[in-house]
Amino acid sequence: MPTHEPTSEHEQPYWNDGLLVAGIDEAGRGALAGPVVAAAVVFHPMSFPEGLNDSKVLKPDERAAAALAIKASALAWRIAFVDNHRIDTVNILQATYDAMWLAIDGLAVEPHHLLVDGNRFRAHRLPSTTIIDGDALSVSIAAASILAKTARDAWMAEEAHVRHPAYGFDRHKGYGTVHHREAIRLNGPCVLHRHTFLGNL
Repeated sequence: MPTHEPTSEHEQPYWNDGLLVAGIDEAGRGALAGPVVAAAVVFHPMSFPEGLNDSKVLKPDERAAAALAIKASALAWRIAFVDNHRIDTVNILQATYDAMWLAIDGLAVEPHHLLVDGNRFRAHRLPSTTIIDGDALSVSIAAASILAKTARDAWMAEEAHVRHPAYGFDRHKGYGTVHHREAIRLNGPCVLHRHTFLGNL
């Protein structure tokens, strides 16, 4: 994974042509419980907050501050949730695409091109480019990763944990930690668990 901060290198060719670019990323794909969350962010050309980075390398307070800065400065942004029932019904990959499409289609402005984190993306009506480690390379994707993760983490801590405190969702956000797996063994799965992810417990 790249160790430097993301840049606007991938956005610049589109901005030079007067085009708008949306960065797309998700959070929660590998969790055992809760939704998968995607975000889409469109910046004004060459106008984005300083210090953006892959959400995974930022501390929680840094992510929270960055999310506020992104929302204040972006031309448009959108966050979309797809719940665990949909994940179990269609599989996690399709559910991730669903969340991404919802975020893209919910933007207040329509971008001309999509920059998507990862190595594959199911065709959307807008042209797209996938970028491996995009959240560490592209400012737009980094911003989307921050919005997706902060939104999902907040939902797991404030909604999921309040409804189902026995599982410690405020601590692990639904990921398969030792504590979480032990809580499932003791209590059984709750309505927020992805049953298709629990086969090896």
